[in-house]
Amino acid sequence: MKYGLIGEHLPHSFSPEIHKRIGDYKYEIKELEPEELESFIKAKDFKGINVTIPYKQAVIPFLDEIDENAKEIGAVNTVVNRSGKLFGYNTDFGGLKALFEKAGISVSGKKAIIFGNGGTSKTAEAVLENLGAQTVLKTDLVPAENVITNEEAVLKHSDAEILVNTTPCGMFPKLSGMAADPADFPNLEGAIDVVYNPLKTDFIQRAQNLGVPAKGGLYMLVMQAILASELFFDNSVPKEKAESIYQELLRTKKNIVLVGMPGSGKTTVGKILSEKLGMPLFDSDEIIVKETGREISEIFESEGEKAFRKLESEAVFALSGKTGAIISTGGGAVLDPENVKNLSKNGKVYFIDRPLENLVPTSDRPTASDFEAIKKRFEERYDIYCSSADEIIKADCEATEVAEKIKEDFLNENFGD
Repeated sequence: MKYGLIGEHLPHSFSPEIHKRIGDYKYEIKELEPEELESFIKAKDFKGINVTIPYKQAVIPFLDEIDENAKEIGAVNTVVNRSGKLFGYNTDFGGLKALFEKAGISVSGKKAIIFGNGGTSKTAEAVLENLGAQTVLKTDLVPAENVITNEEAVLKHSDAEILVNTTPCGMFPKLSGMAADPADFPNLEGAIDVVYNPLKTDFIQRAQNLGVPAKGGLYMLVMQAILASELFFDNSVPKEKAESIYQELLRTKKNIVLVGMPGSGKTTVGKILSEKLGMPLFDSDEIIVKETGREISEIFESEGEKAFRKLESEAVFALSGKTGAIISTGGGAVLDPENVKNLSKNGKVYFIDRPLENLVPTSDRPTASDFEAIKKRFEERYDIYCSSADEIIKADCEATEVAEKIKEDFLNENFGD
């Protein structure tokens, strides 16, 4: 391996995709058990590597020289082999600092709380101090010197204006949960989460719903990779390219989520989009049928709507962890706000707004088997569809035109802002 990433568990890393966009070099992933780290580093059979959990501190004793910034932070995430001598750096610092700037969050003179007390929290502390934070506190499950508990953070420091999550809470595949609830901090002015998968954690969604500037960790990941590449090859990457890579990566990871009434054409539009964009299509109803071995109408008839909605929520939750996919949902999926929240973590939600008179009842749709049933559902759900969607697509036209509208919007979206 000439260039790559080492860590203990790396099944879903985005790093190879980022480095592929940065330059013409092969970037590999290598998972190491703790007992393998020393021999790997001492062999020096690489030119440049990134280091992630749990080795950002463990790697330090095997290095010949450490950059002053990395030494002060106490964590190394980039190692460069120069003629057999190993040099350690911390490009997470520059990546996180760039993320604050991207989010437009001002730190100077503010009180900040970092959730977590690992290697990344040390970087966050250094960045906050560099940006002029007046007070920086860290939390952990067990209190220690200069470390408070999450409970103390809420009870004694609810006046904090900046929150930074450096824990894996809410990270794929465990998409639910927050290290802290932003709503517990009434003076909150900005929130950052270093987690980048999903694109929006519960923590970030909650802050944004409160009207607080908040961003997840993908931009940090891109920027630290660019800074690492500059160290690997002793060159510089233009800022414009960095932004372009970020936008491209976001577009490949973002899902297109289709919601709307039964009979509105979600599945048909999804198939067209899948073919046009080369993105895989998943249908929540089809997943339920496949996993239960029963048609939707059978489940409604034998177990009732409540049982079906539970199955639907489970299917939606599983699909929410997908990236770069088209997800077609059942007509009633939006009735549970939790479903909408989960689908929005990695997706842009499109409401296919087909006029009532164009919705065709069919016997396989239990809540829309005749026109009167469709009309009732339409009146009950229309406002929910609108409030759940990021974009409302008027569908008084053929499915191909609807798909083209969604495709154009999605490809022209500036996801970073």
